[in-house]
Amino acid sequence: MELNTLSLINFKNYEQANFSFCPKINCLVGNNGTGKTNVLDAIYYLSMTKSCFNPADTQNIRYDTDFFVIQGEYQRKGASESIYCGMKRGQKKVFHRNKKEYERFSEHIGLLPVVTISPADSNLITGGSEERRKMINEVISQYNHNYLHDMMQYNRALDQRNALLKKFAESRKFDSEMIEIWNDRLVSTGNKIYQCRTEFCRELVPVFQNYYSEISGGSENIELIYSSQLHDKDFSTLLNESIDNDCRLQFTTTGVHKDDLLLQMNGFPIKKSGSQGQQKTFLVSMKLANFNFISQQGNINPIFLLDDIFDKFDAMRVGHIIRLVADNRFGQIFITDTGRENIEKILQKTNCQYQMHHLPLID
Repeated sequence: MELNTLSLINFKNYEQANFSFCPKINCLVGNNGTGKTNVLDAIYYLSMTKSCFNPADTQNIRYDTDFFVIQGEYQRKGASESIYCGMKRGQKKVFHRNKKEYERFSEHIGLLPVVTISPADSNLITGGSEERRKMINEVISQYNHNYLHDMMQYNRALDQRNALLKKFAESRKFDSEMIEIWNDRLVSTGNKIYQCRTEFCRELVPVFQNYYSEISGGSENIELIYSSQLHDKDFSTLLNESIDNDCRLQFTTTGVHKDDLLLQMNGFPIKKSGSQGQQKTFLVSMKLANFNFISQQGNINPIFLLDDIFDKFDAMRVGHIIRLVADNRFGQIFITDTGRENIEKILQKTNCQYQMHHLPLID
């Protein structure tokens, strides 16, 4: 799969811009403020129907206008794909595939898979469990539409159960039959989500560990551990046992919405035990493993977006990462960096096709 051309109108800092890309490595270079990350975010938009960095669509409209348009022309499995995203203030976002509008944005997820590495990924280490669940959901949803549907159904049932718990507290009346209805819906989807996450983590871990070793050349013992309340008890039992606590707190305290992915080095959380370089290597290795997983499960190479990932890496690790992504295992790649000479020197040693896009500062 390849993105051939990208057109932007009033998207973030771009009034109008057109790009043509090569099928392998595309480097967007320029000073801070030139809009390198915004180009990557536009590509992400066309894959995931939303921004990677700003969930409020209207805030991605150029400051002095009232709409934005993103268009991309792709080559996918031998066929052309034309994708259009348009947003106007006060109106619903519009998404087209080959000039046909989607009824539900979820239908588009997975058509053009994407994996992103950016400075914001540090939240996977420093943030709460919600950040890590979000990553897991994003990866699995891009090759498994049933999982995406189950997640949407689970979240709706969770909202309804929580609303019911608040109603019980306000009325001081408990209805066991009503709570059982939402328990059943949570269990039916939650068990399927749990199984998918279990399989995902089991297959991801050895690939992740291999990438970490290859990039770092070190001997650290690194682990990704899937943590879930469903490991020890079935979901129905958990919900029944926690009902008193749930009623007191007025929200659901057990379920797959409490799952986590523990990131460890030598038996300790990497947030505390890892250096900045080790943490960044950990994150890059995890994203490379995500790419590998989507590629194998979906039988298509995702587009790889690497945003300013070399900031805290030494030259040796940068070289390892570039050589890895230049390999035939990976497809089309987009890299942003402030220094053209350093990255081009590394790319020249790979004998891989690449294209440099220099972005001037936008006033």
